Amino acid sequence: MYTFSVALMTLLVKLAASQQIFDVLIYRPQHDQNHLFSAVGPGVASPINFETSGTSASADIVIDENTVYQSIAGYGASLTDASASVLNGLKTANKDKYGELLNKLFDVSDTNGNAGLTYLRVPLGATDFSANVWSFDETDGDTALDHFDVNNAPAELFSVIQDILSVNPDIKIHILPWSPPGWMKDTGTMKGGVLKDEYQDVFANYLLKCLQAFKDKGITAYAISIQNEPENNNDSLPSTVYTAAKEAAVGKALRSLMDKNGFNNVKLIGYEHNWDHAAEYPVHLLDAAPDAFAGVSFHCYRGTVDQMEEFYEKYKDKEIYTEECTGTSDTDWWADVKWTTQILFVDALKHHAMASLYWNLALDENGGPQLDGASSCDHEGGCTGLVEVKSNGTYVLRRQYYALAQLSRAILPKDAGGPFGKRIGVSVTGDQSWALVVGAFLTERGVANEPSRYSLVVLNCESATTSSATISFKGKQAKYTFPVGVSTLFW
Repeated sequence: MYTFSVALMTLLVKLAASQQIFDVLIYRPQHDQNHLFSAVGPGVASPINFETSGTSASADIVIDENTVYQSIAGYGASLTDASASVLNGLKTANKDKYGELLNKLFDVSDTNGNAGLTYLRVPLGATDFSANVWSFDETDGDTALDHFDVNNAPAELFSVIQDILSVNPDIKIHILPWSPPGWMKDTGTMKGGVLKDEYQDVFANYLLKCLQAFKDKGITAYAISIQNEPENNNDSLPSTVYTAAKEAAVGKALRSLMDKNGFNNVKLIGYEHNWDHAAEYPVHLLDAAPDAFAGVSFHCYRGTVDQMEEFYEKYKDKEIYTEECTGTSDTDWWADVKWTTQILFVDALKHHAMASLYWNLALDENGGPQLDGASSCDHEGGCTGLVEVKSNGTYVLRRQYYALAQLSRAILPKDAGGPFGKRIGVSVTGDQSWALVVGAFLTERGVANEPSRYSLVVLNCESATTSSATISFKGKQAKYTFPVGVSTLFW
């Protein structure tokens, strides 16, 4: 039996000479899925202590707390129309289960075992997971945007966002379109095609109106993007092709409008497409409009995560996000957890990502509802969300939820309104170092004179055996046996 272990440990470090660790709480989801995210000890009676360094184990995790990298913005998923629809359906069918689920997803309280997701991506208009094709302005030639109407969105979209905000009022919300209104495009439809040159400034103003409309509903955006997957031309679903030069032109116009209208603190994030072109499109975009964009976002569908390094080497002062990767139903549970944890949540951060998100937050038992005729999930296994909402008023947390929870709990603020965790240096040495994939984090405090919190996320990739390891920290050493799975430790 494998153990998928979220060893989410609340370890309060006393900054005494002994560097002892007290109040250990471990959450350990089992690979057999019988004890997912359940507390297992050892507690104050048997603390894990950092003691005088001795012989290193065959895997020695060495934490370099003095090498501090990027702050982590958070983990999450996208609230598509489909996600809002199935969540609202759950609310109607079983309000208690709905409230329970939102808490499991978004409650960031430091003393619970919920995922504490802190980043929500919200489409502006229809996607491949919508009931129909829609935008906020359906009036042909309305260049003054007199007919812009935020209430063109499905009503449940904003009600679900408000419910999420009631659980986590500080969640970061990133809004972006899959297409401009069809009348702004050469095809006359939101499905495929390109934005006409004469509508570039109009579309920038359209996006400004989106920011304003969301704010009027009590939703302040953390970030906005100009286009989801600008190299994807798919006539079966809302999509639009941009060159880097055209996105740069819209970006400069939008950035100017944002700064003049009270949205100077909202980030403009570019690209929103795959790893494989990291050295091309996003670099050309920033070359053309370096002052407009705070950074770029990547998707996982082509290329490899390390290709983000090619963008980073060109623009080390810009932010990097990984904001879309879908789950499927035809993959092995443990293999999927290993890939997700290593690639999206450990390696992505090593290659400078500030956030990692899955695609749909929630879908039904059939991986929908999806736009009629959309081809994006035609592959075997279809698409899945973090949550499967069933027609009988219940839900199932899918494996991607548990993988996200691993990292999310590791970087949450220790104090309400306090700073998020930062990635710090860590390495693994020894004959068994190959078995462990490791990320380490420092969370500073929002309260004066309180010690910072450290966390360690460890994926034991072995197929059947535990790994006994030493953890070297500030000249001291602790010992821990990692089960096969993922363990997150706090001190």
